[in-house]
Amino acid sequence: MASPKRKRSGTGKCPICGRATDAQYRPFCSRRCADVDLSRWLSGAYAVPGREDADEDGERADPVDAKKDGSGEAH
Repeated sequence: MASPKRKRSGTGKCPICGRATDAQYRPFCSRRCADVDLSRWLSGAYAVPGREDADEDGERADPVDAKKDGSGEAH
């Protein structure tokens, strides 16, 4: 039994190796390249840069205010 030929999409290149993409693994050319990309994400090689000086709401965290409650006394 012969294995079915995979359709190659000539519209793009694999971001890992540069070969033509495969419709089954798009945007990659093979499962190997898809797994390489996944491994890079999981290891932290692809990190979205963020600002460490901002809270989740985007406001600047003030260490002095974080120790106080509404009464103005430090804990």
